[in-house]
Amino acid sequence: MNNIVDFQPNIRVPARRLVPTRLRDARLAKRLNQSELAGVIGVTRQAISAFEQGEKSPEADTLARISATLDQPMSFFATEDRPVFGEFSVRTFRAFGPDTKRRNLMCDVLGKWFVQAARYFDDFVNYPKIELPVASPSRNDGRYTSEEIETAAEECRRAWGLGVGPLSNVIALLESKGITVCRVEIADEQIEAFSFWNGPRPFIFLASDKDSCVRARFDAAHELGHLILHRWVGPDELEDKKILKLIEREANRFASAFLLPRKSFPNEVYTTRLDAFIGLKRRWKVAIQAMIYRCKDLAIFDEDQVTNLYKQISARRWKTREPLDNPDEMPLEQPRLLKRAADLLLKSGRKAADEICVELQMSRKVIEAICNLPSGFLAGGQMVEFQPTLK
Repeated sequence: MNNIVDFQPNIRVPARRLVPTRLRDARLAKRLNQSELAGVIGVTRQAISAFEQGEKSPEADTLARISATLDQPMSFFATEDRPVFGEFSVRTFRAFGPDTKRRNLMCDVLGKWFVQAARYFDDFVNYPKIELPVASPSRNDGRYTSEEIETAAEECRRAWGLGVGPLSNVIALLESKGITVCRVEIADEQIEAFSFWNGPRPFIFLASDKDSCVRARFDAAHELGHLILHRWVGPDELEDKKILKLIEREANRFASAFLLPRKSFPNEVYTTRLDAFIGLKRRWKVAIQAMIYRCKDLAIFDEDQVTNLYKQISARRWKTREPLDNPDEMPLEQPRLLKRAADLLLKSGRKAADEICVELQMSRKVIEAICNLPSGFLAGGQMVEFQPTLK
């Protein structure tokens, strides 16, 4: 139960309740520590600590400055968290430690808000049925063999009826199988993606600010690997750098096997010429560097051939920007599930835009970002077209 204190805008207005954890979450979402927030709003760090511990109530003008700084409505700080689907699993962050603590705490909060938004719309719309295969390792240490990962990827394709050809839209595919996906661009942070379970529902949070379609697709397939291979991994394993490295390698192998099946992709690799991979990239929508690594995994190329190709990539300055990475040539795949849910709710007349914001008790900007809605959508913007069904 949250520790709750009262604050009074003035003596003539009835006291409202401040929920300390909401203040903490809003601060963490802005990547601020207590001292930094205190400096911006003109109070001491001890005051912020007291607010977050429920030991002290902010004055009305102080709360107004907090609200403006953290970009949340004042009502946000006086309401309990929205319901979710169940308990949270660990988040599959790709790094842990002092250097990433602030970033991971921010993502924890954004992930929680993501689930709260999804749970809110679940009361009104029918989400796709969850269809994820189950995998488990044979080794006692919990690690998978390469063959087990290849088989898990093949089983996923078989269960979803995908065959062995290229996948046209990975994000749409994941959403159709019951995985809720969002994409929030977070500038100045090295966050590709993370995934987790909340109760029975799987979630993928894409957080890269890059506009490369193939990198985003690989990130999504990587997180699918975590959801299938690592559902029961505990925080102690993820916080162990050696084990985390192995877990990340397993997810990468799964993504490669899922996007580039061993039963079909090798048949299309005819040469070690680097330029030949541009056509393969257009067809398979996978990065050239990832395809070369896949060729190494499958022993299509030997070490010398792979080394030579990577040298060519470096010489052409393709390490961070390859051919076809321009979104005009290969558009970025976008999540649509929550966007469609919000649109349906508005079009049906069951909710108005301001009602959604009030009931979710989050910043309009946060809701729009999580639901992949255009800026201003919940302030009267244009609605998109689609045909889902209400409950």
